[in-house]
Amino acid sequence: MKKVNDSNMLGKFLNMELNDALIKNPDISYFQIEEEDIVRLIPARNRFAHKGNFGHALLIAGSRGKMGAAVLGAKACLRAGAGLLTVHVPACGEVIIHVALPEAMTKVDREYNFITDIISTDEYNAIAIGPGIRMEKSTAAVLYDVLKYSNKPTVIDADALNILSEDKTSLQLIPPGSILTPHPKEFDRLTKPSESAYERLQKAIEMAEKLKIYLVLKGAYTSICTPNKQCFFNPTGNPGMATAGSGDVLTGIILGLLAQSYDPLNAAIVGVFLHGLAGNIAADKCSEESMIASDIIDNLGQAFMLKNSKEIQSQQVTD
Repeated sequence: MKKVNDSNMLGKFLNMELNDALIKNPDISYFQIEEEDIVRLIPARNRFAHKGNFGHALLIAGSRGKMGAAVLGAKACLRAGAGLLTVHVPACGEVIIHVALPEAMTKVDREYNFITDIISTDEYNAIAIGPGIRMEKSTAAVLYDVLKYSNKPTVIDADALNILSEDKTSLQLIPPGSILTPHPKEFDRLTKPSESAYERLQKAIEMAEKLKIYLVLKGAYTSICTPNKQCFFNPTGNPGMATAGSGDVLTGIILGLLAQSYDPLNAAIVGVFLHGLAGNIAADKCSEESMIASDIIDNLGQAFMLKNSKEIQSQQVTD
């Protein structure tokens, strides 16, 4: 990781001018993620591995009219390397998942329009909840149950974050080590509106420390805030990724990595980097203007190929 020790560089990440004194806070460490870091964090696969070696992920997502979020998250999870994926969806989504992604399994809720069933998470290696689930009271009860009783690595996104924002005391239910992936407006709902990107970042660092979680604050330079007051800025990505469903794709990628036993910090770091890199590859092919979230998934495989870069490998040997 490249240490960020210059106010101009931190200001670039936040799109604002900063005073040098701010960067010299000894309690907070800032870093920029680099390609070499990602290459080292992606393990080689054993020739004799089988799907059970790469984990079973559970994605709780979707509602009537928002099944696209579940499809995008599910596809991204499998493209990120999860061995098995089960998607818990309302009854309206069963056929949609089977048609859009035959590689995924489904658990079908008794309710047609949204999720209401309490879910056992014992058989899964990692969980993600939130994309497209809506904010019904019965769906909120499912979220609270998962947070209270599951001991599996968990990604919390989208409507799950919005549910938590309606009752701030519910934030205490979040298991330590969980990954939250808000965009700025979602984060402001969890706290309160910030006057600047710097103020928002400080709140994110404080929340990550207080709740002992990893907070992925999405944006032009997505930041990952850790429980020990470290902040990692991601350099990949482009404005074409500011499109519906891009966040659902990121949730799926991180879920897929967690299922493969990446620890939460590495899952977040690798996830945001590859998400942005796949977006860059997609923009080169079809332009920023015409990019859609599915293009990010379609180019995720090429993003993973960076670990085969001869230039990076030679640098590893030198190191």
